[in-house]
Amino acid sequence: MREPIVDAGDTPVDDAFERVFASGKPQRVGSFRYLIDDDRWEWSDDVARMHGYAPGTVRPTTDLLLKHKHPEDRAHVAAMLGALQRNGEPFSSRHRIIDTHGTVRPVVVIGDRLLDERGRVIGTAGFYLDLSDAYDDEVRHSVDEAVSALAHHRAVIEQAKGMLMAVYGIPADRAFEILAWRSQESNVKLRTLAEQLVRDVTTGLDAPATLRTAFDHLLMTAHERIPSPRQPAGPVTDSAAEARTPPSD
Repeated sequence: MREPIVDAGDTPVDDAFERVFASGKPQRVGSFRYLIDDDRWEWSDDVARMHGYAPGTVRPTTDLLLKHKHPEDRAHVAAMLGALQRNGEPFSSRHRIIDTHGTVRPVVVIGDRLLDERGRVIGTAGFYLDLSDAYDDEVRHSVDEAVSALAHHRAVIEQAKGMLMAVYGIPADRAFEILAWRSQESNVKLRTLAEQLVRDVTTGLDAPATLRTAFDHLLMTAHERIPSPRQPAGPVTDSAAEARTPPSD
């Protein structure tokens, strides 16, 4: 069986971080990996040292990682890790860790989906960037650019998922599975495939007038179907259902 692959690399994220690492300044970087089914963390020797541990002396866990987060950042990171453990959601975060000696270290942590050979999300993989030794304007700009690039990376995948959800009437997780399957079948990175699909749909798909009219009605009347706080959500009204279904010939 092939090793799990990560839909990463050769992206603006990598380009921005390469500029940081190549600057000759004393930044430090280390990798990590998390496998959902086994609830298992792995970190490189550099990440262990960032937390104040000698390599190979401590096995990382979620509790241990949270223990080292700065108290003011802990809730934010805990929420991020929760989303990661539930569905392998990619993330980027700038926060502070406190090592075993009590030293506060500002870090950037970026993780992307880890996929197996069938395109199934099995966890996340990424890296820590320790900024405690050099956090000048040049480094800050490159890190901000990298985090922004990852946000765009995620956004375009969400756009493609939304298109599949609307066209096929499927939930978000099924839409992502379709994208991951096509990525594997075509041997094209998922992000690149998503970008092309979004480009094709927004520039080359001519929706029938009846569909646009139905959508116009749903858009302009959506507020009428939002339940009040005391009123449970009900089925779509007859008028909305009629608008959603194009008339037959």
